[in-house]
Amino acid sequence: MEPIDNTHIFREHIPFLQGNVQIVPIDKGYSSDKKYKVVKDNQTYLLRSFNSKHYQEKQFEYDALMKMKEYKVKCSRPLHMGSIREHGVGYMLLTFIEGNDASEELPIYSSNEQYNIGLEAGIELLKIHQYKAQDPISSWYDRKAKKHKRYIEEYYKMDVRVKNDFRIMSFIDDNLQLMKNRPNLFQHDDFHVGNLIIKDKELSGVIDFNRYDWGDPVHEFLKVGMFSAEVSIPFSIGQIMGYHDNQDPTELFWKLYSLYLAMCIISSVVWILKVKPEETAIMMDKINRVLDDHSYFEHEKPKWFKI
Repeated sequence: MEPIDNTHIFREHIPFLQGNVQIVPIDKGYSSDKKYKVVKDNQTYLLRSFNSKHYQEKQFEYDALMKMKEYKVKCSRPLHMGSIREHGVGYMLLTFIEGNDASEELPIYSSNEQYNIGLEAGIELLKIHQYKAQDPISSWYDRKAKKHKRYIEEYYKMDVRVKNDFRIMSFIDDNLQLMKNRPNLFQHDDFHVGNLIIKDKELSGVIDFNRYDWGDPVHEFLKVGMFSAEVSIPFSIGQIMGYHDNQDPTELFWKLYSLYLAMCIISSVVWILKVKPEETAIMMDKINRVLDDHSYFEHEKPKWFKI
């Protein structure tokens, strides 16, 4: 297991970090990775460390960042990856994205500025989705339907339930077939204002690719409804429009968007009770806001999407 105070281990085993180097822990986010801001020769870097048993999947994350570089996505560039076997620690060294979280910056900007940053975010997400699965992978429908079934089983065991949840369940059941034959593209899988960095009123970069997955690109947008719209509606509209080349999204997009949001409501209840039970009230507020946005999914397009 990775030790709690491991900066001395990094200095000892990673040549790049030897000498006059500042290593400062970054405590934000829910990632299981340990993150550090590294300053050397007036240059700033990001060091991510993880349990070395996850090295293979982290190698893919590193390779995916190489692919993002090829696609010119605004995100950290991978510099080096390795492991310190005697301590069970793996690590990757990346370039550092300068700026502040979009969740903190957007509220102090004008609506037009928020919208324009959203446009940039949508364009970057579209670049990310150029990456197609190379190896044979089971269908999105099979994987997502199985995962949803597991969440439903867990949900019914929980002490907390969503009011009138039968309406949500019915909507999901009526639309599950829409997931059939959807593409298997690379998903950031946590693309929202908490993982976007802004500097000088422009999008500086996308961070935290560690939850990557493969599947329907529309699935990425549920984070707009759950998280980003709560912070900035202009940004959220901008992201959707930027992704769609400033065209109104198709009816199929909205059907899938609302389906994934509905499924996310169920999984979010399970997740929060298992992982962050102290934040249950916060999560339920988010869920109730989404339900209001869609009138319990009588409407597939959220009330706030007005162009």
